[in-house]
Amino acid sequence: MRISVIGCGYLGAVHAASMVELGHDVVGIDVDEPKIATLRDARAPFYEPGFEELLGRNLRTGRLQFTTDMSEAAGAQVHFVCVGTPQKRGEYAADLRYVEAATESLLQVLQPGDLVAGKSTVPVGTAARLAETVGEKVPGALLAWNPEFLREGFAVQDTLHPDRLVYGLPADGDGEVAERMLDEVYAPIVERGTPKVTTDYATAEMVKTAANSFLATKISFINAMAELCEATGADVKQLADAIGYDDRIGRKFLNAGLGFGGGCLPKDIRAFMARAGELGADQALTFLREVDNINMRRRIRMVELAREVCDGSLLGKRVAVLGAAFKPDSDDIRDSPALNVAAQLQLQGAVVRVTDPAALQNSRRQWPQLDYAETAEEAAERADAVLVLTEWKQYRELDPVAFGGVVAQKRVLDGRNALSRTAWTEAGWTYRALGRRAG
Repeated sequence: MRISVIGCGYLGAVHAASMVELGHDVVGIDVDEPKIATLRDARAPFYEPGFEELLGRNLRTGRLQFTTDMSEAAGAQVHFVCVGTPQKRGEYAADLRYVEAATESLLQVLQPGDLVAGKSTVPVGTAARLAETVGEKVPGALLAWNPEFLREGFAVQDTLHPDRLVYGLPADGDGEVAERMLDEVYAPIVERGTPKVTTDYATAEMVKTAANSFLATKISFINAMAELCEATGADVKQLADAIGYDDRIGRKFLNAGLGFGGGCLPKDIRAFMARAGELGADQALTFLREVDNINMRRRIRMVELAREVCDGSLLGKRVAVLGAAFKPDSDDIRDSPALNVAAQLQLQGAVVRVTDPAALQNSRRQWPQLDYAETAEEAAERADAVLVLTEWKQYRELDPVAFGGVVAQKRVLDGRNALSRTAWTEAGWTYRALGRRAG
């Protein structure tokens, strides 16, 4: 099939290259000329393991191209909308300007029989409204909602080997046509027996926000338990291990620490609350406000813990922050807990140096007031405390004995419960972590 992908950010660029991998001819379209130029050069405009190799391989086939010209989408049978839906400034609601603009632009090239497939995370009701617009302006063109479930660091795998496909389809016979077209797009995935849910627009729209809300709730639950562990002397890691053996609960996403950030979970749960309020169902999601509050309290507690470790005052203390991205295997610093903590430490008088394997360029651009180092050793030189705030493999595997020769004081704060407390304490370090006894 010939496919267009509108929006070539993290989601769209990975989707475009992956669709070529599935056998299609793909054009990726974006208004950002530097981004398009970077993609044409087979360079990734963001950090994502495996993506640049996939991009280069499929550009060489001649079946993948990138452009800023929407007219190049003409002739495509399926058009994926992959633009961002950020949080509105000063509000909880999602900003749908980019989704609406992308759909409006597509109307110039849509033909009867074409399918617009939305992948962006949108509030309930968006797909039905856009379907009405598409149907009025281009009779015979269809719209489906096909939400994405990408994990940063695993985006290529999650696109080519998803754990499920969700189709939000129009009613009546149009739904059958749209389903057949999406099945053709995802033919190798469907043929593997990947679970598929075919449903209405509203359910498909809710799947992503409901999933993210559940994951956020699970993370905040274990962080609430960490608060209680600190008050009682219990150990949150052992607690998580014990309850995680219950297969109704599971161990995944029960890692207590600094909490979640990034461009999905925080803004998605807030947009979910905002939309529930608009629908008169706000009482159903009031618990998400506390989920958000617990998450933000973890950052405050990390700063307090650093102050405690530094003898009650951060003024003039040298602090190394290992990690800037909101999670490992990513250069995404949106709503990064690590950078938020680093900035708060600096405001309280600490001399802070931040390092990260992939996110330094983005961090320098967005947080120019912070000082940066290329390596963990450089960041930790003569440090009074070391904070591990993103659980990169490089930091998990640091040799505490050798690393101890770099710092002024052997004090480590494990913001992700990612280190071996035994190994670090045996090497002479004072070990502190959220929800765990001092070591």
